[in-house]
Amino acid sequence: MTEATENRDLVVIGGGPAGYAAAIRAGQLGQRATVVEVERPGGTCLNWGCIPSKALLRSAELYQQMLHAEDLGLSCKNPQADFAKVMARSRTVADQMAGGIEFLFRKNKVEYLRGHGRLEPDGSVRVTEGPDEGSVRRAGKVLLTPGCVARMIPGVEHDGTRIMTSRDALALQHQPASVAIVGAGAIGAEFAYFLNAMGTEVTLVEMQPRILPVEDEDISEAVARAFAKQGIDVRAGTSVGEIQPGKKSVQLTLEKEGATESLEVESVLVAIGVQARLEGLLAEGVELELEKGYVKTGADYQTSQPGVYAAGDVIGPPWLAHVATYEALEAVNGMFAGHSPQKVQHFPGCTYCQPQVASVGQRESDLKEAGTPYRVGKFPFTASGKAVAAAHSEGFVKLLVSEDHGEILGAHIVGAEATELITEYVLAMDLEATADEIHHSIHAHPTLSEALMEAAAATRGEAIHI
Repeated sequence: MTEATENRDLVVIGGGPAGYAAAIRAGQLGQRATVVEVERPGGTCLNWGCIPSKALLRSAELYQQMLHAEDLGLSCKNPQADFAKVMARSRTVADQMAGGIEFLFRKNKVEYLRGHGRLEPDGSVRVTEGPDEGSVRRAGKVLLTPGCVARMIPGVEHDGTRIMTSRDALALQHQPASVAIVGAGAIGAEFAYFLNAMGTEVTLVEMQPRILPVEDEDISEAVARAFAKQGIDVRAGTSVGEIQPGKKSVQLTLEKEGATESLEVESVLVAIGVQARLEGLLAEGVELELEKGYVKTGADYQTSQPGVYAAGDVIGPPWLAHVATYEALEAVNGMFAGHSPQKVQHFPGCTYCQPQVASVGQRESDLKEAGTPYRVGKFPFTASGKAVAAAHSEGFVKLLVSEDHGEILGAHIVGAEATELITEYVLAMDLEATADEIHHSIHAHPTLSEALMEAAAATRGEAIHI
């Protein structure tokens, strides 16, 4: 049943990390905000991405620790993994977190409508195809945060079993005996680690010359070596030709340097990237300027249509939840708090496989290509007392600084807790701190964070423990 149009201060289409944060912030500022979301609050990240996948990875990490408990002088004979229970726990975690967002909506007087939000020619938002279908909200400001959807290989249709997206993989009830993962970015690498750790035979295929191609080359090579040691069949510089799904398996043709090879696996997971979720977002007659398939915005996150803003994955890379939240908060603070919005500058990129990967800023290849004078500081976790004591000595910290003043240009970490450690370097870059200032800040001993200090010292050849 169609409801009467209601007036609000802000209507947000999409309830993911950008959308729900924007609505809550608007509520904090005393604005009447509405979120339109087809699923539970949290979007892909909370329900079908970041959060449930980390629950799976935690189970895999603990299982592997149990399998290697004797290395620490412990006895843990014949540990067993219940794949269905592992998957069920990840869904429970996602549900719990989504419930938390719903509580925050109520706390901040945010209206939550379920369905697809569509921007109408008169600037209002209509809810379609959901429990609140027919509801119409008009607002002074509209924020588009619909996120992205998985990009598929042309001509290949996913059925959720033989051909999967990451969302399908997060709903698995049966553990595949073998899987080929096409695409070795963060999503592909994380699923490769998880499934291999749980006992699935994994082939990781990447068209680029190396896995994790957006990372520094040294980092990519370190992860490739670690994956090979773990038993993952890494195929970098390899493209996928024909894919033929059958009732019980999938036949793939792999191509590398002119040679072809046939591979048969139980399932294929496609993780080749994402594209903006634009279908159904705009009513007929509504047009927004796009750039490379993403919504184009100005410095204030406003689109080509006055009063309509956009943030998060839908405006293009980097496709990261924390960047999406940052952008949405900047947009809302600009709308209602008199703040001058800023585009994201320094942000951490994280991959939660084992060993973990985290980075911020430029890669060494970027600096070489630009002809920027720089120094490198590198410190291995094998020289960290805490890492060795915790049996997590794989990996290193690599710091890139300017030749003249030691300004931090880029930081790259591979190893235990890399995703937690990287924030110190992000803050340092935001504050324009130098490597010397990192070096001279006392870090507690023994901690993994000492490796950040030692890498900074290494830029001047002053690291003590190497």
